Amino acid sequence: MRVSATAKYLRGSTRKANLVTSAIRGRRVEDASAILRFMPQGAARDVARVLASATANAENNHNLAAEDLVIVEAHANEGPTLKRWKPRAQGRAFAIHKPMTHITIVLEEREA
Repeated sequence: MRVSATAKYLRGSTRKANLVTSAIRGRRVEDASAILRFMPQGAARDVARVLASATANAENNHNLAAEDLVIVEAHANEGPTLKRWKPRAQGRAFAIHKPMTHITIVLEEREA
């Protein structure tokens, strides 16, 4: 049985979040949460929150044990971009793009 959790419209780059999600893909939930706890990247905190949510969904909604779960899919998709303008010299305006990302984690019960 597959259980998932998604966090949408998180501020941050999709590319940076994908670096974090690729580090935990295919690992057990306990190992992945330990890895995320000590990662220096800022996106690791958001990914850890999504992982905790997916684990809680599995435990509460489907009666699965957390120690039997494996991360099957973990990816960050591109969300909308906030477009802002910054005034510069001689009346010019420079575009500032503030990206958002959607993080999805899918868990599955490990075969014994």
